[in-house]
Amino acid sequence: MGNKNPDNGPSAGAVAVDDPAKVRNVVLVGPSGSGKTTLTEALLAGTGVLTRAGSVTEGNTVCDHDPAAVRQQRSVGLSVAPVRHGDVKINLIDTPGYADFVGELRAGLRAADAALFVVSAAEGVDASTTALWEECAAVGMPRAVVVARCDHQRADVVDEIASCQAAFGAGVVPLYLPGPGGDGLVNLLTTDDPAYEEQRNALIEGIIAESEDETLLDRYLAGEEVDQATLIADLETAVARGSFHPVMPVCSLSGLGLPELLDGIARAFPSPLERPLPAVTGVDGVPHPRVEADPDGPLVAEVVRTAVDPYVGRVSLVRVFSGTLRPERPVHVSGHGMADRGHEDHDADERVAHVYSPLGATLREVPYCVAGDLCALTRIGSAETGDTVSSPERPLLVAPWEMPEPLLPVAIVPRSRSDEDNLARNLGKLVAGDPTLRLERNAETHQLVLWCMGEAHADVVLARLRAGGAEVDTEPVRVALRETFAARAEGHGRHVKQSGGHGQYAVCDVVVEPLPRGAGFEFADRTVGGAVPHQFVPSVEKGVRAQLARGLQGGHPVVDVRVTLVDGKAHSVDSSDAAFQTAGSLALKDAAANGGTCLLEPLDEVVVRLPDEHLGTVLGDLSGRRGRVLGTEADSAGYSVIRAEVPATGLLRYAVELRSLTSGTGTYTRRFSRYDPLPQALAAQVR
Repeated sequence: MGNKNPDNGPSAGAVAVDDPAKVRNVVLVGPSGSGKTTLTEALLAGTGVLTRAGSVTEGNTVCDHDPAAVRQQRSVGLSVAPVRHGDVKINLIDTPGYADFVGELRAGLRAADAALFVVSAAEGVDASTTALWEECAAVGMPRAVVVARCDHQRADVVDEIASCQAAFGAGVVPLYLPGPGGDGLVNLLTTDDPAYEEQRNALIEGIIAESEDETLLDRYLAGEEVDQATLIADLETAVARGSFHPVMPVCSLSGLGLPELLDGIARAFPSPLERPLPAVTGVDGVPHPRVEADPDGPLVAEVVRTAVDPYVGRVSLVRVFSGTLRPERPVHVSGHGMADRGHEDHDADERVAHVYSPLGATLREVPYCVAGDLCALTRIGSAETGDTVSSPERPLLVAPWEMPEPLLPVAIVPRSRSDEDNLARNLGKLVAGDPTLRLERNAETHQLVLWCMGEAHADVVLARLRAGGAEVDTEPVRVALRETFAARAEGHGRHVKQSGGHGQYAVCDVVVEPLPRGAGFEFADRTVGGAVPHQFVPSVEKGVRAQLARGLQGGHPVVDVRVTLVDGKAHSVDSSDAAFQTAGSLALKDAAANGGTCLLEPLDEVVVRLPDEHLGTVLGDLSGRRGRVLGTEADSAGYSVIRAEVPATGLLRYAVELRSLTSGTGTYTRRFSRYDPLPQALAAQVR
C-alpha cells in the first residue's frame, strides 16, 4: 500500500515504542464538519510527520484516503495517524462525525484510552453533538474538549465553551483561553492576570475536587498556594476518571494552541497502563484472569478495523492489549458471537509476516508492537473486525464491544453474470470489515438485501462494490408476507391416473381451520374404518406441509392452520406415498378455493428514543404508518421513549425518516413481534 499523497507524504519513518507508558491512544470525536481531520493534518505537519498539511476540500489529507471520503468531503471510516511529542507517541484516531458511521466511532473508542471531543467555535452545540458525547460517556471514555476553527469569522470561543458546559455538564472547564485581542493563549494554571482570576479559580477547584488528597481543597480554600506539580498530577487523575473535561482552543491553520494541545495530551491524558482492559476468556468461554498492558504478558490483541487494499489485500488495524506482536510469528485468530451479523464463529492459526505502523493509507514497517500500541497486519486471511489475535499455544477471546444494529435495507441486483461473480467475491470482504453491515439472502422474496446504517452508509457500500468490479442496481425491498385461512373450509383431493401399467390412486378429504396467530401448524387424523390406510396418513401430511410452504392463492407460506384428515379412499395396487402426497396438496388447494385465505404482514415491536420536543411529530408519523402506540415514558432529562407496534412495510426507510423528523437525534430499535392480517385494500394491491 503506497502513499497516496506523494506531494504531502511522510518525512520520516515509524519508530517502535518499548514502554506502554509512552503511548497515548486518542480518538478524535465530534460532529461532521467540526474540523477533526483538519486538526489531525495540522498536528502531523506541526510535528514534522508531513512536509505540509493536506486539505479536505482538495482531497489530499492523510486520514480521508478512502475515495468515498474524498468524494463526499467528509470522513467515512476510522483512520490512524501517529505523531511524536517528546518521548511520547500519540496515536491520533480520526473518526467520522456522521451518524451513519457510528460503528467506526465505536471502533475508535475501543482502540483509544481517551477522546478529544472537537467542536467548532462557529457552530454551537446541537442535539447530534450531544448524542456523540453520550456515545463517549456510555463507555466511560475520558474526554477533553477542543474548540477548533477559532479563525472563523463567526467564531466565539467563550460562547462555545458556555454552550459545551450547558450541554455536557459542569465538568467542562477551560484550561486555556484566547489572550487579549486573540493573541496567543492564556494558561489558566499559570497566569496571574487578575482578568482571568475567576476562570483560574474554577479550574483549580475542579482539579482539586478530583484529587486523592481529600484535605487539599480545604487547604486551597484557606489560602494555601498549590504547587504546579501537584495540580498537573491531579489534572491527569481528574481526566482519567472521566468526570473532568479540560477545554483547549486551537486554530489548525495558524497553529494556535497546537503545542499546548500536544503537551496536554502527553502530560494529562491516561496511558494504556491507566485504563482497564476488556474482559478476556478462553475460546471455550472459560474466564481468563484480567490481562494488563504488559509487553511481556500473554498476547491479547483485537482487530478494530478491517480494510481491503487493492494492492496488498486485507489490512487489519490491531490494538494490542497485552504482550508483544512480532513479525514472522504464528498467531491464533478467533471470532465468536457475531453469527447474527453473518460472521460465523471461526478459529484459525495464521502467521504474521510483517508488523506495520499505519499513517492513514501508508504502512511503515516496524520490528514489533508492544501492549498499548496500535499496528496494522496484512494478509491475515481469516481476520475480521472484532476478532481476537492471541498465541496459538493459549488461544483467547476478548469480550466484544456493542455494535449498532443496521436498520436500512437495500436490495441489490447484479447487472450481469460476470457481476454476480464479482459481487460474491466483494461482499465477503465488505461484511468481514464492517460489522455494521448485515447481509441477508431472503429465501422467500429471493432478494439479496444489505442492511445498512443509513443512506450515506449505503452509498459508501455500493461505491465499494462497484470499485471492486461488481456493477449492481438497487430495487424496492419486498417484505415477506404470510397467508392463512379466513374461515373453516372443507377440501377434496383426488389424484387418479391410469396409463396401462402401474397407476396412481389416492383420494382424501380434509377440514382446514384457522388457528390463533403464532400457533403454527397442526395435523390430525380423524378417519375411521381404514378409509386411508395407516401407512399413507403421513404421506397426506407431507403433501399438505409442502403445499403450505409453497403457498396457495397469494404464493406466500401458509401458517396458523389445523388440517384434519376426515375421509379418503385407497387402491390395493395403485395407491402410493407419492399419490397421497399429491392428493393432500390438492385437498388443501380445494379448501382454499372454498373458504378463502387472507394475507398476514409482519408486525414489529419498535422502541423509539427521542427528545421531548419531537414527541408529537413522531407519534403522528407512527400513526401514519399504521402503527399502534403501546405507551410513552420519560427517559433521561429531556428525552422520552415510545413503544409501538408497526407493520414492517412501514419501517423500510424509517431509519432515514426518523433522523429527518428529529434533526438526527432520534434512535430506534425493532424486533419481530408477530403476524397480523393485512388490510383488504392493501392485500388487493399485493395480490
